[in-house]
Amino acid sequence: MVYIRAKKVKSDQYLYLVKSVWDSKRNTSKQEIVKYLGKASDVVKEDIPIDYRNDPKVLAVLASFNPEDIKKREDASSKSKQLLYKRLTEGNVMECVKIYEQYTEIFSTADFFDRILKPNMQRIGEEWADGKLEVATEHVASNVAQSLIKMIMQKNSTAQNKKKLLLCVPIGEEHHIGCDVLETYLSIKGYKVFNMGTSIPTESILSFIDNHKPDIIMVSITLEDNLLAGQRLVKKISNHCKIPIFVGGLATTSDNLPKFDAEVIKDCGLEELPKILKKS
Repeated sequence: MVYIRAKKVKSDQYLYLVKSVWDSKRNTSKQEIVKYLGKASDVVKEDIPIDYRNDPKVLAVLASFNPEDIKKREDASSKSKQLLYKRLTEGNVMECVKIYEQYTEIFSTADFFDRILKPNMQRIGEEWADGKLEVATEHVASNVAQSLIKMIMQKNSTAQNKKKLLLCVPIGEEHHIGCDVLETYLSIKGYKVFNMGTSIPTESILSFIDNHKPDIIMVSITLEDNLLAGQRLVKKISNHCKIPIFVGGLATTSDNLPKFDAEVIKDCGLEELPKILKKS
């Protein structure tokens, strides 16, 4: 059984999705947090993990918190998402920047990446794979998205903290927009980010680690076909050094996920990521 728990901090309510788990040793049930959802007025249905998204009890509680604000957020997200798709496929980067600026007058940069850009890039990839989108249009949209991400980073540059973070991908993984988004957001949060982007030989990654000594390593995997290559990469890195390793990306939602010598981050919003990394 899952349900939403609210915690009041000062004048604001913050929501957690929790579930009851049976503790056989104590012969009783206990609460286990499934996901921190955020400030109640900001939480919408898409914040709920897909397995619980249509649970009537969860939706009823969600709707009880500031329904007008939630409706406003859902409408803004829907309109921005549709318009961004149009501008990406048209190749209009400056209009994409305007959409970002207008959206972030109300919501955060993390929201823009999670709710607007990410689903659009997934849609574009799926439509290209299904033959609904020409390869030239897909390339134009991807290049515009990369330019947009870089512009967002320039607009939000901040002082760096002491932690260095390496972003890399396994051999065969050529999708690097996920890494670009991470580079931008984590740079905004003050991390010194080394973004390798596309795949390079494992020995080159290990050499870079020796020379630059990152505090954290993140491996991004987009395609399910690259999961085993990612598993091998993580194994070699973990055997080479004792640096915390995290694995994320679209492929980690696969039902056939192999075991990694690392912490796998699934269904995680960008705003949660610094909290996870801080524990490493």
